[in-house]
Amino acid sequence: MSNIAAIILAAGKGTRMKSDLHKVLHPIAGRPMLMHLMASVDALEPAKKVVVVGDKADQLRDALGDSAETVVQEPQLGTGHAVQQAESALKDFDGDVLVLYGDVPFVPTSTMQAMIDRLHSDDNPEVVVLGFEPADTLQYGRIVATGDRIEWMVEHKDATEKQRQTKLCNSGLMAVRSKDLFALLARVTNDNAAGEYYLVDIVNIAVQDGRHCHVVRTEPYDVTGINSRGELAAMEAEWQKRRRVQAMADGASLIAPETVWFSYDTQLGRDVVIEPNVFFGPGVSIADNVKIRANSHIEGAVIGKGCEVGPFARLRPGTVLEEKAKIGNFVETKKAHLGKGAKANHLTYLGDAEIGAKANIGAGTITCNYDGYFKYQTVIGEGAFIGSNSALIAPVKIGRDAIVAAGSAVSRDVADGELRMVRAEQLVKPGWADRFHDAMRKKKEGK
Repeated sequence: MSNIAAIILAAGKGTRMKSDLHKVLHPIAGRPMLMHLMASVDALEPAKKVVVVGDKADQLRDALGDSAETVVQEPQLGTGHAVQQAESALKDFDGDVLVLYGDVPFVPTSTMQAMIDRLHSDDNPEVVVLGFEPADTLQYGRIVATGDRIEWMVEHKDATEKQRQTKLCNSGLMAVRSKDLFALLARVTNDNAAGEYYLVDIVNIAVQDGRHCHVVRTEPYDVTGINSRGELAAMEAEWQKRRRVQAMADGASLIAPETVWFSYDTQLGRDVVIEPNVFFGPGVSIADNVKIRANSHIEGAVIGKGCEVGPFARLRPGTVLEEKAKIGNFVETKKAHLGKGAKANHLTYLGDAEIGAKANIGAGTITCNYDGYFKYQTVIGEGAFIGSNSALIAPVKIGRDAIVAAGSAVSRDVADGELRMVRAEQLVKPGWADRFHDAMRKKKEGK
């Protein structure tokens, strides 16, 4: 555990999101943006994590559980005031403090560490600020600096025209020693256009005291804030673009990269081929030499070496495909474990099922796993053959090398090597169809 504390600001109302869900809980790549940030923070092994909450505080507490302490900012009087609310939570902490924002989710752990390292450089800066140079400076606060030494910081609304010409912008993220942070905050006033207590003012106070403050630069993507659904969609698109590039660099082939959507935790082996329009939800792991055919939806699934999935397949959580198993078109699985070389090629639902190696599941097979109250399991043995249009009414076991005849509704166990046929006896009436057609044609002509 390091001697680092993180204060994450997440008290804002997020009104531009127009949502009943707290802004920082909106997902990108299947994970709430706050949790992206917390994962990067956790990699530092911090001694303390304090999340400043306000609006929809209960949602944040539920999402965080016991992974971080929460403190309330009410009323909300600016970023400096928000950080002050964490003072009591850090009263016994004597180390370095990172100030982060819950709606700025993709700050790399390495960048956080660089800020801490700069805080302990030879010239011993009082505050380290994370800056960036966007293509459009918009409404960002500015950092006036010579080299990496900060001369002054100003919010956009309070900046002069000359200061607004500065391209170096303030991300709002800082690293400060705990003993300095709250002493400086105590001197911040709200004498500004918004009447708020700005966190950036601690830099200007330190500069006026003759202390050094420094800026560490990062790329704009790392510090992009998200305040609206449009910005959320734009960040999702950028994240996906980068992930696709990484997937191909790591040895996967994406036939139409722009149509493939990854989750934050998707794992791909080498020589995986992904056809167009494939969506990965959370919890997917894919081994080497797998082919995912077009228009498939996969989440919570483990796919073994050499498997083939799709096209138009849906793999739901709990699906496990062992080596060279095959799931074909319009097949849905849920909590289904297919053994080595097992296959279900068409139009099938396999739920709560254990399927042995080299079993063959025919088109139209349904595992009837739910009675409206409880779920039940179907077990199919190695080498079993399930004929087309069969209903396996769980709980039921189909033995090794057994055959279920097409069109059967099986509600009792089938022994190893047994044939089970559950059909009504066929009724044959020679000439009946000819007589029927003649009668109906005459009836139609009579009208």
